[in-house]
Amino acid sequence: MSSEPRNVMITHADEPIGRRLVKRLHFDESVRSILAVGSGPPPRAFDRFMRGPGRRLDYARVDLTRHRQVNDLFHAGPLREHGVDAVIHLPPHAQPLPGSRATLSGVPDRTTEARLILQHCLETATVRQLVALGSAYVYRLAPGNANRLTEQSELDLDPDLPPDTRSWIDCDMLLHGEIHNDRLAVSLLRVPVVVGADGTLFLNPWQSGSVRSGIRAMGFDPMCALVADRDVCSALRLAVHRRVSGIFNIAGDESLPMSVLTSWSGWRSIPLPGPLLRGAAGAARMLGADGWRTGLVGPHLRYGFTLDTSRARSELGFRPGYRIGAGRSDDGRARIETTQI
Repeated sequence: MSSEPRNVMITHADEPIGRRLVKRLHFDESVRSILAVGSGPPPRAFDRFMRGPGRRLDYARVDLTRHRQVNDLFHAGPLREHGVDAVIHLPPHAQPLPGSRATLSGVPDRTTEARLILQHCLETATVRQLVALGSAYVYRLAPGNANRLTEQSELDLDPDLPPDTRSWIDCDMLLHGEIHNDRLAVSLLRVPVVVGADGTLFLNPWQSGSVRSGIRAMGFDPMCALVADRDVCSALRLAVHRRVSGIFNIAGDESLPMSVLTSWSGWRSIPLPGPLLRGAAGAARMLGADGWRTGLVGPHLRYGFTLDTSRARSELGFRPGYRIGAGRSDDGRARIETTQI
């Protein structure tokens, strides 16, 4: 690991994974300063870090889909004041509905953000590293649950994929194209379903946030790879300090059938016939509700996978520190929880 202090910027720092990562890096002596960027006001949890003359955390409110605001952030704002040399780009993950809202140009927000962040990192001389969080659901899934995926596994380029899944693939390919850049070190971390400390699920392709329903195709119960949010933050921190370019699968040691995962998360697991799902997806497309199609169609509703994380272990030093399993809620029901190994 490099011993040189880092000046780090974190995007979507006001969302759950971002808040946890800010706290983790604030107590990292190898991080000199942190510029947290969010779309809303600074979280109250940051108050104690932003007080006093020697504070190491600043917060900027920026809409990362707006070209001018991102340009000002990189070239006329606090990024230069902090001397940021490493950018950690977290995708938005606290949305109440599946999918990524499309901008006026028709390009999903997630894709627009990734393109702008990458463009300005390439153009800003002081920024020497970009670490981005991506999705493991970009991989092509073969029928069954035996998919063991490495970083070299084929991406799913089916043109009929739901728009939300396509946006993950577009972001992945944008970043992948700069992996061998001589000036900017680019690390892309592909993660499966992320499990929060309170049992909330993030970055899954069927539902997220406050929507409590888990639709799946009748007759299928795909295995879902999992990772704890604390382990995601550990992997991001390791990537910043290792400064290794490349793509890395990040996952915990556990995986669960979708029916069990949704049940333990307090969702309603709803198996529906394939023709009904396809009909509903077609209706969603006609009504312009493409965001809902992700939860209605796609190979992730039928086929499961696990991730080979050997590259992250050898090159980043990543090892899961949390076990994911079932606990008990106050009323005695099984609930998903993370416990330290």
